[in-house]
Parts: sequence; C-alpha cells; structure tokens
Amino acid sequence: MKLIYGVKDRPTLFQTIVFALQQLLAILAATIAVPMVVGHEMSTSAALFGAGAGTLVYLLFTKFKSPVFLGSSFAFIGSMTAAFAGGVSIALGYLGLIIGAVFAGLVYVVIAIAVKFAGVGWIDKLMPAVVIGPTVALIGLSLAGSAVSQAVSAATDASGNYVMDLHAGLCLICALVTLGVTIVCSVYGKKMLKMIPFICGILSGYLVATVFTLIGMGTNVEALQIIDFSLFKDMQWYPDFTFVTAFTGPISAGEGTIGGYIGTIAVAYIPVAFVVFAEHLADHKNISSIIEHDLLRDPGLSRTLLGDGIGSMVGAFFGGCPNTTYGESIGCVAISGNASIVTILMTAILAIVFSFVAPFVTFLSTIPDCVMGGVCIALYGFIAVSGLKMIQKVDLNENENLFVVSTILVAGVGGMALSFGQVTITAIATALILGILVNLLVNIGKKKGENVQASEAPEAPVSEETASETAVPAEAPDAAETSEAKKED
Repeated sequence: MKLIYGVKDRPTLFQTIVFALQQLLAILAATIAVPMVVGHEMSTSAALFGAGAGTLVYLLFTKFKSPVFLGSSFAFIGSMTAAFAGGVSIALGYLGLIIGAVFAGLVYVVIAIAVKFAGVGWIDKLMPAVVIGPTVALIGLSLAGSAVSQAVSAATDASGNYVMDLHAGLCLICALVTLGVTIVCSVYGKKMLKMIPFICGILSGYLVATVFTLIGMGTNVEALQIIDFSLFKDMQWYPDFTFVTAFTGPISAGEGTIGGYIGTIAVAYIPVAFVVFAEHLADHKNISSIIEHDLLRDPGLSRTLLGDGIGSMVGAFFGGCPNTTYGESIGCVAISGNASIVTILMTAILAIVFSFVAPFVTFLSTIPDCVMGGVCIALYGFIAVSGLKMIQKVDLNENENLFVVSTILVAGVGGMALSFGQVTITAIATALILGILVNLLVNIGKKKGENVQASEAPEAPVSEETASETAVPAEAPDAAETSEAKKED
C-alpha cells in the first residue's frame, strides 16, 4: 500500500479530476442504494448532493488532513424507515429524517466534547491493535457476501448455492472482466493507468455488459439484457431536496402526537449513532495505518467526530441520509496509492455538481450490479487485508491475544447482529464490544507495562491538544519516488 501521492501532495488538475471520478465511482453504488432501499420517493440525486456537502463539512473540521469521503450510512436504514412509520404524512416523514440526523449528530458532538477534555489515550488502552485490527478486517469481510452476490446476480438454492443460468453466467463474466482489468491495471499499469484501476475496470465491465445487452435487445433474448437502458426515459433532472418536502408539505402525525413521534425518532436514531461511532474509530484507525499518520491525534478524534456528526446533519438536510466514513473510499486510497486531500475535495465538488446532471446520474445508476460487484471484490478485500496488517506485530502465540482476535472474528463473521425493538447493533459493533470486554478480562490484574503488545507504543499524553502538538507531521512519499512518478505522468 505504498503511497504515490501523500495527503498534502497535489496532482495536476486533470489528474485530480480523473482520480476524483474514480473515488466517486467507488462510493456511488452504496450512496444511492440507501434512499432506494428506504423508498418513499427519496431522491438519489439529493443523496449524492448530501454526501458531497457532508464531505466538505468533514474536510473543514479535520483541517483537510483526513482523506476520507462521507456517504449515506446503511446503519440508519432502519431508523429512516421508522421516520415514515405510524401513518405520518410524507412531509413529516422527511422532517423526521432531518430531526433524526440532528439527534445522531448531537451524539457525535457530545462524544467529541468528552474526548476534547479526556484526550485519546483511553482509546489506545481500550482498543489496542489486537482489538481494532480484526474489527477493521471484519468491515471488509462483512461486505464480502454483498460483493459476491452482486457479481453473480443469481438466486440461491436451499443450500445457499448460486443457481447459474445464462443471465447469471454472463453477469459473472462481466464481474470477472471488471476484476481482471482492475488487477492488471493496478499491478502492471504504467503512469496514470496504475492509479485509476477502478475506472478502467468499471468501463471495461460496462462495455462487455453493453455488448451483451445490445445483442439481447436485437434478438429479443431477455437473459442477455444486463443493463437497464430504460432508466434514461425517466431521468430525474434535479435533486428533490429533503428540506423542501419537509417544510412545504402538509404535516400529520397520524394517530399519535408530534411529541410522541419525535420521541420515536430519538429512540430510533440515538442508539445507532453510538454503534456507528465504533465504526468511525475503526475506519480512522484503518486510514491512519495506510497514510502512516495517526488521525485520532492530529487533527484529533474530536475534530473527526465533529466533522462526521455535523456532516451527517448536512447530508440529511439535503438528501435525507445521515453520512458516515466509507470503507470503499479508504480501499480506493489504499489500492490507487493516492491519499491526496485535494482528490477528496474534488470528489465532493463533483458529487454536488453531478447531482444536477441527470444524464450522468442516470448513467451511474445503469452500471450493473455485477460490474460493481467485480470492483467491490477488490475494494472489500483490501479493507480486510489492511485490518490484518494491523495485527502483524501482535504475538498470537499468547493466549490473551488469541482469545481477543478469535472472539472478534467469530462473532463478526458469524453475524452476531442484535435487535432490540427498532434498535439494531450490527455484527461489527457487537464483535467490537465483545473484543473490548475480552481484552479487559484477559488483562485484569496485570501490572502497568506488563505484556505490552509489540505493536503498541508506551502511553501517550492523554491531552488531545498536547498530542496534536507533538504529533509527527504526515509523511510525504519519498521525494525521489514522488518526483519520478510525477515525471512519468
């Protein structure tokens, strides 16, 4: 995962636009999928606008030091669905999306204030590499099933095996072409090709899918038609912003009261925000390991939390969907070797601009699941591998470490997701909580400094402000290597 462009490096304008398009393609499928799953005529264009606007807020709060894009959070799908439950009007449902995002954002604000005063030293003690490493790996592994099902695009039998037919076979071919081209460009590509493997892969897969679809349309064979070009007939020419519907339509709470409805929204959103906080930590530990700079100390966890929380409020105000840091974005940084913050900034700007360009948004919507599945196999795999790299120096011959890692992996891969009414604790969050508890259990009674894991440094100053001042600036790539790479470009 050697970086070609560091956080502070600035590619040329043309390169930046191309790299930003790649980031946009990487996060697009998940970002627009959330409003489509929730339904109630939520706008995918508005969700794209909200993701871009939320990312800009995040970049401002993190002082342009964290190369992560924010997209629509899947964790809040149940919460968003609850906003439309109980016979409320569509307008009140949309208002509920905004109110819920404010509740979730306030959770982040409160935690950020606590971190500002308590520092971040407790995080290293509570979640050392032996805990956070397998948790990050789980983020990638938990998405593996989604990537495979997208790639195959086939129904399963009673045993869970994919039932292959002509359509499924062609989808798998498109997915493998996408994956193969992505790998070849990343490994053997020269100059720009090496840094835009996802664009090359997606375009190749889309081209193959187009050929199959055109043949199917000409021969009237439905199984060959992989791309739905009919979407261009009903293009949405402008975003339907959430706040417009929320503040202009008639409001009715159905059989209940407005106060009761707001209470329901609070119960649906606030607990989920604590769950997403755990994933926020894992994502930032992951990107920190990739860029070799601890973002939890500089710019500081309080700033990343504020950026994520306020960014979620802004994203929901425009698109209805609370935002969160995206593993796809982090995986794109790792594979392309481009951590330039300018690229993330351009991605946010393009997301906002393209949300008003109906043909482009529609084109992105026509990218088949099988093509995105091929890309996601690589993306999610890199997330899993980056988590495993975090525990490379952890001594797994020690039972205390082995128990922690094994508990996290089995709970996460086994899908230990727990639901309490409208609140769901994801398998990843459950695994992380169990990992923390097991780590505390196996280290009870040990003296300070005893059994210090090889991957951990001695206790750092607990003050986040002090830690920020003493943090080592983000390392730029080796000057000679960067210069050589730029000359090639």
